[in-house]
Amino acid sequence: MIVLARTIGLRSFSKMTAFDFIITLATGSLVATAASSVDWSAFLKAVVAIAALMSIQVVLAYGRRNSRAVTTLVDNEPLLLMRDGVFIDAAMAESRVSPGDVYAKLRGANIQAMSEVRAVVLETTGDISVLHGHDFAPELLRHVRGAEKAGPRHDDEARSASSKA
Repeated sequence: MIVLARTIGLRSFSKMTAFDFIITLATGSLVATAASSVDWSAFLKAVVAIAALMSIQVVLAYGRRNSRAVTTLVDNEPLLLMRDGVFIDAAMAESRVSPGDVYAKLRGANIQAMSEVRAVVLETTGDISVLHGHDFAPELLRHVRGAEKAGPRHDDEARSASSKA
């Protein structure tokens, strides 16, 4: 296992997507099978299966990095939960994230006022990210479901109008 983990790299220990979690569970089961096997044949079958699962994980990690289609197939898409300090009720209901969970993340991000919140995103790993401050780059919401519906910040338009005056 140590040799496989060193060969595959840190990806096997990073924050897990749903697919990574399934691979980890299956690998754990196979490790238990290998550890409790009474003959070499069963042990080798388990080791080969572990190597196959780890290889699949490496191939899919490469595919995720290079192909949007593979990413869409394997991973969940990040979801916009809040924009400009306002909850997006449909996204909150769909994701089954409670407002209390979001408020906890906002406190953790040291948010002092809801007007500081630019966006809150439920990431593919289940983590909640908070974008805050006066400005943020719109490309940070690229590939985030619901971001296209949220549209541009209203105070960006006001700021650009005031800078023209």
